Amino acid sequence: MATFRLRSRMPVTADELFAWHARPGAFERLAPPWDDVEVIQKPDSIEDGARAVLRVPIGPFRVRWVAEHREYRPGVGFDDIQAEGPFAAWHHRHRMHPAEDGASELEDHVEYRLPLGFLGRWLGGRGARRQLDRMFAYRHAVTAGDLGVHGERPTPLRVAVTGSGGFLGGTLAPFLATAGHTVRPVRRASSTTPDTGNVLWDPATGAVTSGALEGVDAVVHLAGENIASGRWDEAKKRRIYTSRVEATRLLASTLAGLKEPPRVLVCASAVGWYGDRGDEALTEDSTSGRGFLADVCRAWEQATQPARDAGIRVVNLRLGTILDPRGGALDKLLTPFRLGAGGRLGSGRQWMSWVAMDDVLGAIHHAITNENLAGPVNYVAPAPVRNAEFARTLGRVLHRPAFLPAPAFALRALVGEAADPLLFWSTRVLPARLESVGYRFRHATLEGALRHMLGRKEAA
Repeated sequence: MATFRLRSRMPVTADELFAWHARPGAFERLAPPWDDVEVIQKPDSIEDGARAVLRVPIGPFRVRWVAEHREYRPGVGFDDIQAEGPFAAWHHRHRMHPAEDGASELEDHVEYRLPLGFLGRWLGGRGARRQLDRMFAYRHAVTAGDLGVHGERPTPLRVAVTGSGGFLGGTLAPFLATAGHTVRPVRRASSTTPDTGNVLWDPATGAVTSGALEGVDAVVHLAGENIASGRWDEAKKRRIYTSRVEATRLLASTLAGLKEPPRVLVCASAVGWYGDRGDEALTEDSTSGRGFLADVCRAWEQATQPARDAGIRVVNLRLGTILDPRGGALDKLLTPFRLGAGGRLGSGRQWMSWVAMDDVLGAIHHAITNENLAGPVNYVAPAPVRNAEFARTLGRVLHRPAFLPAPAFALRALVGEAADPLLFWSTRVLPARLESVGYRFRHATLEGALRHMLGRKEAA
């Protein structure tokens, strides 16, 4: 049997470390984002007998992997044993060790045996070890980072989330659940939507399931038409505007009319609010820009006014380019860059205001729990980069060349009107307000963020 072991310090007690693993959402938070794993069945707990059923990529094939939890001991640990899968044997022990200063240490100890005996060890031994190194380094970093944010929380909150099935919302819900908060997904009501306990919302009329939002502590509003899919013809632009502006106004009015309204409404917006600004450094005090996307963002933020008038604290998230390999811009770029066909877009001089997914989650949690945060807030990392630097950095992290530029005229012909605001606008945005209230970025540099989310070790 080969063995793997990693032990890391965690900023909470052993009991709280165990509780984090036992809460809903931990399974999703610990899944490496670069792995193309198909989840067939999530475990409903970490208690004895609970099972996870996955399909995992092994070379060009997908293999069924069934892991069963055993040895459940609150505050101490639990085990995973492979019942079916790619290994000849697999036994993973999760252990939580108390430390003298009130912190703890997380230990992952894996005993495994590859199939095919000596041949399997010779062919796959090094590769298996590298994958374990990548996976557990990521898991420990996420656990420590999440606990550092969660440790600042007050009592558990009830949080309603619109767009909870989307790119950002689908990641936010597990993050909030592992903090001990109760997440209420707000789904669009339709003739095919079963009422299975979700909050049902009709964006066209503002109608919400009767009483479903009464007494929630916070609402995070992320729903809206995807601006990066399809060409911006007039019908698409109407859907973008209506799904953001009109739906937000109706939701804000609904919240304002509740007998027990939420204390805070956290509503998505975008750095497109600033328009194309060249090399100008932009903060929340900067003026708005011009163009369709800037017009939408202005109206989008103004649409939250009914909630503000009712005394609800409103935070407008001016989101930059969210980086995560499971979706968004990075997901689209990975294939050409991995094939060695990546490079700058157009001149490459345009500024990109990026932010790692983990920091979006942490900063949303900060907005929910920090009473001093209100109004527009730039959700971007403190170190924006030019597009050419972004391409060089991604190529370096992937160990691939990044010298094939995508001509601006070709992208404009392919994407249409959306090419300029999505690809060529230069927005050098800084997170002045987040920094002023003490938010600490987990990934402040682009290379560090990419290495973390792609499981790539730091350069020697």
